[in-house]
Amino acid sequence: MKISRYRSYLDMDWPLVLVTLLICVVGVMQIYSATHGTKWHDSWWKQIVWIGVGLGLMWAVMQVDYHTLLGQVPLLYVVSVSALLLLRLVGRMVFGSRRWIHIFGASFQISEFVKLVIILLVARYLSEMKGAGSGRDGLRPSDLWKLGGLVALPTLLVMAQPDLGTALTYLPVLAMGILLAGIRWQYLAVGALALTLVLPAGWYGLKEYQRARLVTFLDPERDPRGAGYQVIQSKIAVGDGGVWGRGMKQGTQTQLRFLPVPHTDFIFSAFAEERGFVGVVFVLGLYFLLLMQIADNAQRAPDRAGMYLCMGVAGLLLFHVLINVGMVVGRMPVTGIPLPLMSSGGSNLFSVFMMLGLVQNVRLRRFVR
Repeated sequence: MKISRYRSYLDMDWPLVLVTLLICVVGVMQIYSATHGTKWHDSWWKQIVWIGVGLGLMWAVMQVDYHTLLGQVPLLYVVSVSALLLLRLVGRMVFGSRRWIHIFGASFQISEFVKLVIILLVARYLSEMKGAGSGRDGLRPSDLWKLGGLVALPTLLVMAQPDLGTALTYLPVLAMGILLAGIRWQYLAVGALALTLVLPAGWYGLKEYQRARLVTFLDPERDPRGAGYQVIQSKIAVGDGGVWGRGMKQGTQTQLRFLPVPHTDFIFSAFAEERGFVGVVFVLGLYFLLLMQIADNAQRAPDRAGMYLCMGVAGLLLFHVLINVGMVVGRMPVTGIPLPLMSSGGSNLFSVFMMLGLVQNVRLRRFVR
């Protein structure tokens, strides 16, 4: 089967682009409000520059046929693992974690770009498997071990930085692919049992601050001035917003600096305080539309590889939104997972735009001849 070249840029998913830019605009406005009068006061215009660069990266990813990208997965995987290993030697230490590399006067988080390689890896592996997605035989245990091992290597390397939050974002891509490929319930039951047995042992592999986050997740009041401070202040900010919110630059928790890093991991708390329940529903509605557009492109994909790519992106973005929003309202542990397209930061923004470029790539090549 030969995939024809897309007919024109009119065939792009423009509603997806519009929703993406709307979320970005909301994010820039909130970053401006949250950083007004602070040392981060210039973050909002930096975010605008990063959005422009992100659009360029999305366009670049669209130009290369995704089948060509899938063909380069072995090379991309080796480069990604090598970069993560190199990061342990030359990486820049920030907040006790060696996850950044300084290139051309800017810092980049390598693990963010590895997300795209994981998506491509899972899509290629499952699309080449005989029986995957048939609903009859599905995946065999050997397939699960091989694919799981390939994803586990970069996951463990990122956890060692340490960066548990980003490492966890690789797993939804794997889970989404396995579910779509088809798996017997017996294998799921065995996997769940194995995970239950391994989790207690994993506790001893966590850093001290990671253990503290898990403990305070269950009881934030146990350490209100330490590990529980962020969650307590975040919940106060969300509740303080009420129905309509306090208004731009009027949030007391945000403007009086009770809320930590209100322009990055806890931007949703600052937004909820200033825009209220109505604003929260609006933004969550935008994310819902974004995910539905991605799922629609998966349904229209010309082959299974394209479908796996789109749904891998959808699964990862959904995980980001659920964990971040759950974190700021105290329903998830604090993991440092940013809110896509809203949180301030270049690396995550670039990776999300490149993922959306993959989705557009699949859409533009959906015509078969």
